[in-house]
Amino acid sequence: MEGFLNAFVALANFVLIPGLAYGAQLALGALGVTLIYAVLRFSNFAHGDMMAFGTMVTILVTWMLQAAGIGLGFLPTALIALPFGIAGAVLLALGTDRLVYRFYRKQRAAPVTFVIVSVGVMFVYNALVRLFIGVDDRRFEDGERFVIRANEFRDWTGLAEGLALRTSQVLTVVVAVAAMAALFWFLQRTRTGKAMRAYSDNEDLALLSGIDPGRVVLITWALAAALATLAGVLYGLDKSFRPFNYFQLLLPIFASAIVGGIGNPIGAVIGGFVVAFSEVGVTYAYRRVLAHMLPETWMPEGVVQLLSTDYKFAVSFFILVVVLLVRPTGILRGRVI
Repeated sequence: MEGFLNAFVALANFVLIPGLAYGAQLALGALGVTLIYAVLRFSNFAHGDMMAFGTMVTILVTWMLQAAGIGLGFLPTALIALPFGIAGAVLLALGTDRLVYRFYRKQRAAPVTFVIVSVGVMFVYNALVRLFIGVDDRRFEDGERFVIRANEFRDWTGLAEGLALRTSQVLTVVVAVAAMAALFWFLQRTRTGKAMRAYSDNEDLALLSGIDPGRVVLITWALAAALATLAGVLYGLDKSFRPFNYFQLLLPIFASAIVGGIGNPIGAVIGGFVVAFSEVGVTYAYRRVLAHMLPETWMPEGVVQLLSTDYKFAVSFFILVVVLLVRPTGILRGRVI
């Protein structure tokens, strides 16, 4: 029995808990992508670098607060700076829409045109982030690092395996759940949320009903930017901040949105966890888990790893291709790409 408990703790330490935190981060990012696709009807390839920009602003404000001796004790100072990061990302998104996207919207350009334009915007965002904060890894996590430490867990339980639960992981799940609940409440219960849903379902009928398209566009960009910043900051606290990493995150985020059903917010959340657990589960070396469950003579050679962690994003790509071939509408039947 003790062997199975040790195996479960090892699995929780390296697969279940990291997968849960990573899934929450992808779900928040995918929600922003799916909102833009549902309401504005194009795939925003600049979303990953919008995440990076909002996170960059949060980091810069965090460093200023830390230099001034302002903090939250055991919680990261970034929580105080987060509203500034969200405000910066919202201003960037609204400014981009006013200077770039609105022109093409008035011309009623095809969705593929918006996609191409968003690729150009992505490179501009990426350049801005690299200009202001550089290209190196940036750590901005402070406060108490662990909620549960491995050695303390071993002392409490007497097990050979120690469970380490980081503050950033707990914070990610709590903040993500609160943000998702607030977003779903907003979309389902508020007048503005209902207007966004109506505009998404039938633009012409919504306009005839007196819905202001300009206000819908503004709120959509603001929500997408806020979700992007939340996802980016939580990812940076959990791992580290590097601009190129956020560019790479675009693939699993889009895979999450498409797997769940792009245009469907609930599908984006489900897709985020499907992609996250697939990436973490396929690239983990299970030898440590099996060592607690199998006799030594039965142990296989090697680390028992299906794919190297270098191929983590290939898992997202594979899932994306399979879903597009087998079920283009995703798990919850979103819109067809």
